[in-house]
Amino acid sequence: MNAPSANRHGAAMNQEIELKLNFPASILPMLRHHPIVAGMQKQGRAATLHNTYFDTPDFALKAHKIAVRTRKQGRNWLQTVKCAATSTAGLSQRPEWEQTYRGQFDFDAVDSPEVAEKLALHRDTLVPVFTTRFHRETRLYAPRDGVRILLMIDTDIIEAGARTEAIHELELELESGTELDLLDLACELARDLPLLPSDLSKAARGYRLFHDQALQAEQTALPGIAANQSTLDAFRDLAYACLRQWQANANIAIATGIHGDAYTECLHLLRVALRRLRSLIRIFSPILPDAFAPSWNERLRDLAAGLSNSRDIEVLHETVLDPLIAHDGTHRIEGLPRLLACADNARLHARETALGRIARHGHALLAFSTALHRLPDPVRTAAVPPKRLARQRLTWLRKSTRRRFEACTRASSSSAPAQLHALRIALKRLRYGAEFFAPLFASKAGLQYQKRLTRAQTALGHFSDADSARSLLQAWTGGDDTLRTTALCIVDDKDGRGKRLARCQRRTLRKIEALLWSKKPW
Repeated sequence: MNAPSANRHGAAMNQEIELKLNFPASILPMLRHHPIVAGMQKQGRAATLHNTYFDTPDFALKAHKIAVRTRKQGRNWLQTVKCAATSTAGLSQRPEWEQTYRGQFDFDAVDSPEVAEKLALHRDTLVPVFTTRFHRETRLYAPRDGVRILLMIDTDIIEAGARTEAIHELELELESGTELDLLDLACELARDLPLLPSDLSKAARGYRLFHDQALQAEQTALPGIAANQSTLDAFRDLAYACLRQWQANANIAIATGIHGDAYTECLHLLRVALRRLRSLIRIFSPILPDAFAPSWNERLRDLAAGLSNSRDIEVLHETVLDPLIAHDGTHRIEGLPRLLACADNARLHARETALGRIARHGHALLAFSTALHRLPDPVRTAAVPPKRLARQRLTWLRKSTRRRFEACTRASSSSAPAQLHALRIALKRLRYGAEFFAPLFASKAGLQYQKRLTRAQTALGHFSDADSARSLLQAWTGGDDTLRTTALCIVDDKDGRGKRLARCQRRTLRKIEALLWSKKPW
């Protein structure tokens, strides 16, 4: 970490490196009494910090990713300017200028010409936008020479007009040492406590609250890897993108809670991130350390499996039960109201279980980020440039998917659902591979190939969802004959649905066959 440098205006320019972790209010006593935290040296008395964030009426500073804040601590006032952070898995690094505040803004100390120009342009139009008020407890973690980390526990609220939002954050700020020292400490704490890394600053949360914007599930775009970068760097870039999607949706799901409108989409995108990561690791396994792929593939698989029941129930509600209710089907099918009550109870129980598991994802998120930091540059990666690896692995994925397709064509009626599911997984992996390497083979043919893979995977998904819906509904009927009849009316072969589904499967398989034996776009 760079040491702060004071200039003639008394401002200190610092490259702030910190790691932010969210925690539920209920575990605050456990956090304070954790052996690592309890053993740290307290840094003065706990303080209440009053912060006001400023911007122009049209939010010009926010548009330029600049934050201006005043802070009152006791009788002392500080002015702080921060710029956008590069943040992943809660670990952020940003430039910061801090100085005494004397009642009016003084930006002459900001030694970044671009930032100084923007601040000077808008100095006279700055107005208060929102405030944060929080109780801060600070401790020092210094396990050995050369490592000093401030641990800060922040609790209270963000205020924007009449709207408020709670703050329960643990910040680890690096005074000396490396980013790995921060991650190692966070991992140790998250091993025992439900701590979730977060890339969302208090300023970002304040702006969202000011604009009364609801939390929404987050779809993270994949980075544009390049043919001239190292293969390991390409892997890291793609892995961090998946990690950000996983982390963001874990935090949003927890924040919105069991009845949150964003839950269903957050759960879906979180599982997408886990599947993408598994596919990415599998594809890049030839250039990764031997133990990396098998250990992380198993761990990520188990995390996703722990959420599958909740996802199946959400899909059942969205695709079968909600449309039925919308068409007033509750009065036309005997026993349906009771079956819907069973489904609602199962949904709430599954959400509660899933959210409890997601709250514990923090350790895996931090451990994976740490593993990415620790990856060595194997000598063999230099001999496998990204484009060559892409061709090799995409060809391997396509051959694997062809074998799955051929197994489907040979399958008996009893094994067909399992073979279709396996084919869907293979198509999904091929699609993810095509997306990962798309920047290396930018072409209309490549884009069209991805779209066809997506359509095929989606079509097979409908068949899988139908099987899952049937299993869930039948499981909820127990020994009740009326409910069993009701479940059969909803999902089984009534009105020729089974025959139509079989015809649809045959059409889908013909399209998949044409896709898998078409010309490769790479």
